[in-house]
Amino acid sequence: MAGQDPALSASHPFYDVARHGILQVAGDDRFGRRVVTFSCCRMPPSHELDHQRLLEYLKYTLDQYVENDYTIVYFHYGLNSRNKPSLGWLQSAYKEFDRKDGDLTVWPRLVSNSRLKRFSHLSLQKYWDYRYKKNLKALYVVHPTSFIKVLWNIFKPLISHKFGKKVIYFNYLSELHEHLKYDQLIIPPEVLRYDEKLQSLHEGRMPPPTKTPPPRPPLPTQQFGVSLQYLKDKNQGELIPPVLRFTVTYLREKGLRTEGLFRRSASVQTVREIQRLYNQGKPVNFDDYGDIHIPAVILKTFLRELPQPLLTFQAYEQILGITCVESSLRVTCCRQILQSLPEHNYVVLRYLMGFLHTVSQESIFNKMNSSNLACVFGLNLVWPSQGSSSLSALVPLNLFTELLIEYYEKIFSAPEASGEHSLAPQQQGSRAAPLQEAVPRTRATGLTTPTLPPSPLTAARRRL
Repeated sequence: MAGQDPALSASHPFYDVARHGILQVAGDDRFGRRVVTFSCCRMPPSHELDHQRLLEYLKYTLDQYVENDYTIVYFHYGLNSRNKPSLGWLQSAYKEFDRKDGDLTVWPRLVSNSRLKRFSHLSLQKYWDYRYKKNLKALYVVHPTSFIKVLWNIFKPLISHKFGKKVIYFNYLSELHEHLKYDQLIIPPEVLRYDEKLQSLHEGRMPPPTKTPPPRPPLPTQQFGVSLQYLKDKNQGELIPPVLRFTVTYLREKGLRTEGLFRRSASVQTVREIQRLYNQGKPVNFDDYGDIHIPAVILKTFLRELPQPLLTFQAYEQILGITCVESSLRVTCCRQILQSLPEHNYVVLRYLMGFLHTVSQESIFNKMNSSNLACVFGLNLVWPSQGSSSLSALVPLNLFTELLIEYYEKIFSAPEASGEHSLAPQQQGSRAAPLQEAVPRTRATGLTTPTLPPSPLTAARRRL
């Protein structure tokens, strides 16, 4: 993995954070002071990183060096809305390093140090301040942005004038040569490319083409942002991803008659917290949050963050053509499109559509018929491999999803049961046997063969 110390072991007490390579110890500066680098581009999305653990890891790392003078190099490039900590967390982090109590566990061990004997009469508060703030001799901020300046103004009342003089801004990496042993620095390739781009723009040259950094390996317990195959391999061959099963089970038991189910939003902070718990393999009890819409949002988020959409990139163009198919043949067309899906995708899709069909049957209470559900789930089930779906694509995407929900039993049943003989012989029955085993139909599912009234699809067909 790019940025990770090759010697890093999974038994490291902060492996879940250290594996990203956010912090690195990079030799000494020209005054012999140890250099610690912090690379924002190494920070994963907030729901994949526990920022409290990051703070603890930062302290754990600094504790090994701050008995002597040290320097921090902060590479700002790569900080964005997806991985940026909240201002509240930044403030609490500053207060943590300015605590009044000190670390009682390390004080007896460290007070024997000859350099600290002179300060043994000081309070623990002053000792703590000495270690983390006074021994920091320079904080170099590389590639600062307007965000940094705004942040500095926010925290300026909390930061002493003496500490403020230690902060030095560098617009280009070349400016570090004067202060550091540049060849010893561990600079992420993304930062090097960004600096080259800035230099090119400054000199009026065309910037070099951007390159995608190598992906970081997920945690063994990762649930969001990983493939269905990865989840299957990590869950003893279980085809239905745990997050999908947990949320569906909870909503089936407690949320079927909730008005506006899947339409309401939830706190971004809460969603990220739950994602983090799932990714770390920790249990999630939705009862603790007191909001039935939270598991609904988590379900949609899980689908949206799959590396490849559940309906796959390959099926995207076929799905867009659904509006060109005669109304009476659209259900058959849906079945044919689904025949091209990988077996695993088909099983998961059938499981999800079965649940959404059940939700639609309670629309008199929850106001979420198949058309409304399709508007919510269409873009979460399929999207193009390049760019995003256009406005004109919404109609066929939503129509296709509506057909899957409304005619669930007919589309996902065995060809013989549906009475459709227009499918190619090699397609018939290809899905039926494994599906009956993977997702058995039981009375507990509450799924019954739906009637096929012209409504609510009639209006959609007339519009098209």
